[in-house]
Amino acid sequence: MAWLYLILAAIFEIGWPLGFKMSSENPDRFWPWMAFASACMVLSGALLYMAQKTIPVSTAYVIWTGAGAVGTLIIGIFCFGDSASFMRLFFAFLIIVGIIGIETCR
Repeated sequence: MAWLYLILAAIFEIGWPLGFKMSSENPDRFWPWMAFASACMVLSGALLYMAQKTIPVSTAYVIWTGAGAVGTLIIGIFCFGDSASFMRLFFAFLIIVGIIGIETCR
């Protein structure tokens, strides 16, 4: 169950920068998007807390932040036209390799 909590925490970790971006691009919907971002922060943190009851803090935190960073990068590329240069994708790949490496070396 802890791994499910961690996966959900990483998904909600993607939600708060998305909420910030949407609030800046839609000033007329600023408060609803800020509420969305705030709710994602709270849920992400609460789920990370629950996951860390079983998963070591170092593993949980690396997966949480790494998956959130790569997920946000992907959302930025597909939804906001962010650069998808080879080097950006290469370094995102390195984050994923690091997450896998840290998990397999526990």
